[in-house]
Amino acid sequence: MRRLTSTPLAVNTAVASLRTLYSAVVEDHYNHPRNVGKLDKADPNVGTGLRGAPECGDMTQMQVKVNPDTGVIEDVKFKAFGCGSAIAASSYASQAIRGKTLSEALELTNKKIAQELSLPPVKLHCSMLAQETIQAAVENYLSKNPSLKSKVQKKKTTEAPNPLN
Repeated sequence: MRRLTSTPLAVNTAVASLRTLYSAVVEDHYNHPRNVGKLDKADPNVGTGLRGAPECGDMTQMQVKVNPDTGVIEDVKFKAFGCGSAIAASSYASQAIRGKTLSEALELTNKKIAQELSLPPVKLHCSMLAQETIQAAVENYLSKNPSLKSKVQKKKTTEAPNPLN
């Protein structure tokens, strides 16, 4: 039986091809993810969203802690299980919505996430997962605080980024 071995050239070629797939921003968010952790689900000011991507098995939980007086997201935590793009998309999104109102958080689209991370077309589902998880967290928060539903403008569309732009 013949044994397969990796040569240094083969390993270097594989690493180089991965680097062309992921942008420097994705690598940074993957290697140094922001806002990883969890908040207390029982807190009435915390909304929790959990979504998965059946295409690849990625799973993300995003939590937002909202100031009840101002409606501003004061804290964001996430946990993601999946590829580097899924982790990077959640990390980027968690930074983007901190300090925003719930309506502003819902305006963050998968297209914006994909553009900021320079995601290739094969990884666009990762930006969609981040957007959908934010929407789920906001919806969960509003289910705990129904009197605020009328104050939040929902943007429920998921935009498919045009890879040619």
